[in-house]
Amino acid sequence: MTLDRFYPIFDDVRWLERMAPLGIKLVQLRIKDQPEPELRDQIAKAKTICQNSGITLIVNDYWKLAMDLDCDWIHLGQEDLDVADMAAIRRAGLRIGISTHDRDELDRALGHDPDYVALGPIYPTKLKKMKWHQQGLEKLSEWKGLIGDIPLVAIGGMSVERAPGAFEAGADIVSAVTDITWHDSPEDRVRAWLDATR
Repeated sequence: MTLDRFYPIFDDVRWLERMAPLGIKLVQLRIKDQPEPELRDQIAKAKTICQNSGITLIVNDYWKLAMDLDCDWIHLGQEDLDVADMAAIRRAGLRIGISTHDRDELDRALGHDPDYVALGPIYPTKLKKMKWHQQGLEKLSEWKGLIGDIPLVAIGGMSVERAPGAFEAGADIVSAVTDITWHDSPEDRVRAWLDATR
């Protein structure tokens, strides 16, 4: 299956409720620090919205809940790989995206036969404190050369204005977080993203 080129990430299902009617086709639900009943409820709601709207839902981190709720996709960071039961995940038929920041992490990710690889932060990011400050567009081109046909996601400091450069450098998909959720008019920003990526 081909993933949409625009990949918003939301930290609450309420964002998805607002943005699904605009025509997004791919979304990650990335919730931090919530009790399990709340997580389960949000993922279940997100799954229903996505099924009804033809959106591919990717669940960040919570692979056990994703399996329980019969989701199709998960996204794992490098720390998640330390604890995830990859054999069980594959048996459940889950498709997997994996975050990478350097060559060692890329090699590790490729060892798990991922369905996409994410590289970031391409630009300085306001959201996370990281030891990687800025990967740059050149590294996107390098990564694309290394991973071939596996879809490559550019993430970190991405904006509508920066998206064309990321695609030109080799990204197949561009992911955005704060460019939407911190915007004065998030709906208008999503519309601009859809215009820029379709």
